[in-house]
Amino acid sequence: MTAYEQKHTLLHVDNLSVVYDGKTIIKNISFEEKDTVVPGREQGQIIAFLGRSGRGKSTLFRTLTGLEAPTTGRVLIPDYSKTVHDGQQPAKMVEEGDVGFVNQKYTLFRHKTVEQALAFALRRSPLSATEKAEKINQYLADWGLEKVKMQYPNELSGGQRQRTAILEQLLNSGHYMVLDEPFSGLDIGNIDNVRKAFQLINRSSELSTVIFSTHDIELAVELADSIYIIGYPRENGSPGTSGTIIRHFDLKKMGLAWSEKLNSDHYDCIKEIRDIMLSS
Repeated sequence: MTAYEQKHTLLHVDNLSVVYDGKTIIKNISFEEKDTVVPGREQGQIIAFLGRSGRGKSTLFRTLTGLEAPTTGRVLIPDYSKTVHDGQQPAKMVEEGDVGFVNQKYTLFRHKTVEQALAFALRRSPLSATEKAEKINQYLADWGLEKVKMQYPNELSGGQRQRTAILEQLLNSGHYMVLDEPFSGLDIGNIDNVRKAFQLINRSSELSTVIFSTHDIELAVELADSIYIIGYPRENGSPGTSGTIIRHFDLKKMGLAWSEKLNSDHYDCIKEIRDIMLSS
């Protein structure tokens, strides 16, 4: 088991519910994720949300990113513009732009090259023009986009568009990134590219927090250190109609996080998750 410790809270979700036209989509969602520190290396957080279609994962993600106002509850993240008080980092309600959001369409500016899109993402940064250019060039190199930096979205492959969309949001919002079904419809080569993207984000800072949804349970267990299952809980013996967290797997505590390859314990966990999802 990899040694680690947890420090201040990075994401606090309290009693979150969203209602559309009288129908409750998600309800009573509460969880907390903390800064995970692994001695000797930068190690951010990778959090996966699993659940059958229609259970409210996309609605939850829009709320986590400030794109959707909750009907009840709140989403809090650290406010790094304020100084630590009594050993605690002050918190703030999440607002649109605080958390990067990459949807399944990898929406990009049609009239901007890759380099121009990344420069636009840094428009509010206090860095100097030289520092911004250096940062963009480093990201282009790290993410394998140097050769296409002058190309427009319609000239990029699906994998290149996705990496550009991820980088754009990462540069704009800092340490937080939410990806809705980032592996959906990708071939094995592009799935591997997203794996590498997660690693690049994850190891860039211990504060980096990647939250993603997927239907691929094995991939979630491979990549994440924390997994939440969204489903319909049974109410009076019958399935409910509103999504909520029905189970949390802390792979750090279970000794399953950050493994080089999956073992029998991982596959036992995959089977348990599958059974829970099928019944919810």
